[in-house]
Amino acid sequence: QVQLAESGGGLVQPGGSLRLSCAASGSISSIYSMGWYRQAPGRQRELVAVITSGGSTKYGDSVKGRFTIARDDAENTVYLQMNSLKSEDTAVYYCNAFILPRDYWGPGVQVTVSS
Repeated sequence: QVQLAESGGGLVQPGGSLRLSCAASGSISSIYSMGWYRQAPGRQRELVAVITSGGSTKYGDSVKGRFTIARDDAENTVYLQMNSLKSEDTAVYYCNAFILPRDYWGPGVQVTVSS
C-alpha cells in the first residue's frame, strides 16, 4: 500500500503565498509522476500541476506563472509553491502519485483565499 500525506493548506489573503507538501510512503517501487489537482465546490476536479520522474512539468492554464511544482526524489515528496493567490484558487487540493501500476490520491487539504 501507498499513502500520500499532504500538508500546508490554510487561509491566506489575496496576493499571498502558500506552500503545499505531499510525502509518499509505503510500498513504493517507482514513482512515475506526482502532482496536484484541485476541486472547488460545484466544480470538477482539475489539474493544477504535475511533475514526472524526468523532471517534466505541466501546469493548468489558470496557475501558469504563479505556481511552481518541485519534487524531492530522495524523500518521495512533491511541493507546490503558490504565489499571487486569488480567490478563485480556493479549493480542496489533492496530491496525486502515479506509482506503477496505478494512481494514488491523498485525502486533500483545504486552501482558502479570502480577505
